[in-house]
Amino acid sequence: MTATPKTLLMEEFHSFFERHPDIEYLDAITFDMNGIVRGKRYPRRDCLHLYEKGMQLPYSVMALDIRGNSSGAGGVGFGDGDPDGVLTPVPGTLATIPWADVPMAQAMFTYLRANGPDAMLEPRNILKSVEERLNADGIFPVAALELEFYLIDRERTRDGRPQAPISPATGERDTATQVYGMAEMDSYGAILRDIENACEEQNVPAYTATAEYAPGQFEVNLMHTDSAVAAADHASLLTRVVMAVAERHGMRATFMAKPFTDMAGNGMHIHLSLLDEAGRNLFDAGDDNPFGSDTLRHAIGGLKETLVQSMAVFAPNRNAFRRFRPNLYVPISATWGVNNRSLAFRIPAGDGASRRIEHRVAGADANPYLALAAVMAGAHHGIKDTIDPGRPDTGNASAEFGEGMPHTIDEALSATAEGAILKDYFGERYVEVYTLTKKAELDSYREHISGLEYDWYL
Repeated sequence: MTATPKTLLMEEFHSFFERHPDIEYLDAITFDMNGIVRGKRYPRRDCLHLYEKGMQLPYSVMALDIRGNSSGAGGVGFGDGDPDGVLTPVPGTLATIPWADVPMAQAMFTYLRANGPDAMLEPRNILKSVEERLNADGIFPVAALELEFYLIDRERTRDGRPQAPISPATGERDTATQVYGMAEMDSYGAILRDIENACEEQNVPAYTATAEYAPGQFEVNLMHTDSAVAAADHASLLTRVVMAVAERHGMRATFMAKPFTDMAGNGMHIHLSLLDEAGRNLFDAGDDNPFGSDTLRHAIGGLKETLVQSMAVFAPNRNAFRRFRPNLYVPISATWGVNNRSLAFRIPAGDGASRRIEHRVAGADANPYLALAAVMAGAHHGIKDTIDPGRPDTGNASAEFGEGMPHTIDEALSATAEGAILKDYFGERYVEVYTLTKKAELDSYREHISGLEYDWYL
């Protein structure tokens, strides 16, 4: 008789705790709208009950702003009595926490969709529903995410700004870097190795690290997977690993989109290909056709059509829009083509079987589940409606802003609130809760008087 998912989950639980008799606590975690880790810590004696019955957590934690405040957006929280939902463990995510001071484990938990519509406040469930919609049409995503981040000093400057870290190799503050430089990799080799080891211990398939365009800036790539939800799980867990390991090395890590005005921003590049039921790449038109199949071009057509209404997902706060500047390898218009990093939708070089789209718009502070869901929704929309993407772009496509592109988070939120396509895939209620939460966060931000205002106007 075939084992049920519940049986397999409990087998995973018992096997893990038998192999790790020293574990004292288990962190049951989930990721909110902002990608912030939420959850509860359980002593070992309560972990079996946790796995058997699940974890109760208010749905409102999925609608908190970046500071952890609830605005009551869409009636969630204050307006509905703040009800609990039941979260169950995600298979394959039970792992040790290598940076913990005492023996600890963690596992991801997700809201049961059978509980009702409130479960769809969880970004992970939004992505899962979008993936199932593609599956119903015989389309199966393969995805991987790349995340850029800065290692920064734990101490800020006198005026509160972040600063580059002290190099472990020289003992001096870094002031420059060489993109793809191996000396930078050597200097920070110990922390990068610990990130790699922690990822391996937590079943996060990280495989390549590179030095980026600024001091202390790095990128970690994740292996592609045939589950879009798993790909976003990996990206979310990676951010937790990087920040925790950085702390252990006396530094901090930030995925903030633009922490330094005069340096490169942090991006989240999303790689996506689509397979049919037989496992064939729907984007493949042979090794001699780098532009891919009609299906690939239609997918790009959909991505172009949905870009503006998705920008509040790809750039979810005011700082995120500082990343969009000309001539920084950051796309500022709905462009596409082959092997060109100035484009929004890049088709990387390679053989036909690995043909894919690299979506280069999102910042590293975007929610991985929502960003990937928006990309998949756009691609599916374009395929379904056979949308023509127009002529491919060549040369420097990031010199000028594209017509209609939002320049501020205010414009982006309005476009998301008014856009019909994202509502179709995410659900009208989620789009309402998301945009209202972000608008409330923005209003709170604007109530603060900055030091610059005093310098200029006092």
